[in-house]
Amino acid sequence: MKHGFLRVAAATPVIKVADCRYNTEKIKELIDIACKKAIKLIVFPELSITGYTCGDLFLQDTLLRGAMESVKELAEFTKGKELVVVVGFPYIVKGKLYNTAAVLQGGKVLGLVPKMSIPNYTEFYEARHFTSGILDPISINFMGDEIYFGSRILFQCSNLPEFILGVEICEDLWIPQSPSIEHCIAGASIIVNLSASDELTGKDVFRRELVKSQSARLVCGYLYADAGEGESTTDVVFAGHNLIAENGILLIETETFENGIISSEVDLGKLKSERRRMHTYLGQNYQPYQVIPFAFQEGEYELPQIELSRYIDPAPFVPSNKTERDKRCKDIINIQAMGLKTRLAHIGSKCAVLGISGGLDSTLALLVTYKAFEMLGLDKKGIIAVTMPCFGTTDRTYRNAIALADCLGVTLKEVPIKDAVELHFKDIEHDINQQDLTYENSQARERTQVLMDIASKYNGFVVGTGDMSELALGWATYNGDHMSMYGVNASVPKTLVRYLVSYFADSAKDSRLSVVLTDILDTPVSPELLPPKDGEISQKTEDIVGPYELHDFFLYYVLRFGFEPDKIYRLAKIAFTPSYNDKIILKWLKVFYQRFFSQQFKRSCLPDGPKVGSVSVSPRGDLRMPSDASAALWMRVLDKL
Repeated sequence: MKHGFLRVAAATPVIKVADCRYNTEKIKELIDIACKKAIKLIVFPELSITGYTCGDLFLQDTLLRGAMESVKELAEFTKGKELVVVVGFPYIVKGKLYNTAAVLQGGKVLGLVPKMSIPNYTEFYEARHFTSGILDPISINFMGDEIYFGSRILFQCSNLPEFILGVEICEDLWIPQSPSIEHCIAGASIIVNLSASDELTGKDVFRRELVKSQSARLVCGYLYADAGEGESTTDVVFAGHNLIAENGILLIETETFENGIISSEVDLGKLKSERRRMHTYLGQNYQPYQVIPFAFQEGEYELPQIELSRYIDPAPFVPSNKTERDKRCKDIINIQAMGLKTRLAHIGSKCAVLGISGGLDSTLALLVTYKAFEMLGLDKKGIIAVTMPCFGTTDRTYRNAIALADCLGVTLKEVPIKDAVELHFKDIEHDINQQDLTYENSQARERTQVLMDIASKYNGFVVGTGDMSELALGWATYNGDHMSMYGVNASVPKTLVRYLVSYFADSAKDSRLSVVLTDILDTPVSPELLPPKDGEISQKTEDIVGPYELHDFFLYYVLRFGFEPDKIYRLAKIAFTPSYNDKIILKWLKVFYQRFFSQQFKRSCLPDGPKVGSVSVSPRGDLRMPSDASAALWMRVLDKL
């Protein structure tokens, strides 16, 4: 599939116990639906051809013969269809009966995989009929065809080499050493589980978490197809609880007690990226596997691009659920504060110095510093908040900076820098009316000099305020706001900064603080280095470098998964419809790559700062990138779009 997306499905047909003919027709109906939806892999429940609840009928030759004939018929039904079908049936090998999964594709039975773990406790008594499967594949004759039978079999698609299928059956997932562990170590990217898990109170929650957890541990796509309506209800009931998960994320699940088909797209590219990044992924006891190749089409053939049905989150750094988001905010603030607390305690400093502008980043840094001082039991007057008004400072941000310091009870110092900057312009022979980069950077560097010297005067410690999004874009003055003694926001993206400040506003006990923080949240993002117009901010960052919500989206997929530019562009178009049109997204994506590559030299010498999430630009941790790397390859891809 284009960009590594593979559409997959888990399906539960309405069956009749022991009626192979009826069940086969119902399976065919769901296969036809799958083909119309461009699904490339569909899995059915355990023993779906006969029904799981046949009991001692599994000892009847008539049922076993009918099941084999149905498998053969279903295999022939897949001829000319671009999908893999996995169904369950009982099968005899060398006189023993096995609970078996048949993998069908292109008119053939590709292989048979037996269930390894045969439960014989509580309501399960499979050992009465079935034998535990064999690990190493053996060659058998299945109705005239030589195929492999065994657990250690993988099925690989030549049209999409990242699509490597492994199979386990029901109880195999619930044991400590699941077959899927070996499957994935051997290369499987997708695991299918044919299941007949009866429904009990609360079992759906456990089952869901089990599937999510297994997909996370194994960094794989996991398809779970459960038996449902039609199974015997003599002693138990089956709810058809189907699930599709990817690397710990539940993509889709059915409503229980509703037979049918669910589908989504597994991102094989993301799984490949994650495994490549984790050098500890391979286990110690790698076992040889029989790999069976198959193809949807012969010769040169690229699977067509499909319209994605899975949700693409426009804010990957920010949980959409408020409860989860609040917990994330609390955790991040604690990480930031703990990092600063430890550093202050280590150097024995009781004074922290930071510049406050009335903007989001400096506000968050001040709030985090306040919390670190609380943890240390230090006097809040030891926090020196410095406001340094100059050419671009507006009344609104100035008032908010002062009010914020007052609400928190920290020491406020006002150091106007206009005269110092004008003198500096005179020294370097710069025309004050030329409002260029020198005009802006001189202010940023003067502010940093003031902070450093105040820190020296009071035996203090300069706390950095810049965030990760600014660092990714290089939107910082080198040796200006770029520099500090500890950057508490260094791995916090701009989109998350807003929610962290909002979390403080919502939880503030002081209503005055809440009002100030709310107004800061409503203030446009700006470095305020150019003079205001009619008293309002004239220099808006997002008008210059682009919307931070777009750049944070790009940053996430570039650093977290190493996706190619065209894939990121495709995902962004889906995530940000209708907020941005394709042309605007492409424009800012080009800006992102240009700035990301050209500004690495600023990130190569960053001050220390705590990592709070899965992405960071620290040169000592996540991003060891040469400062003179070329963006040409990436830009060529973008230029073709």
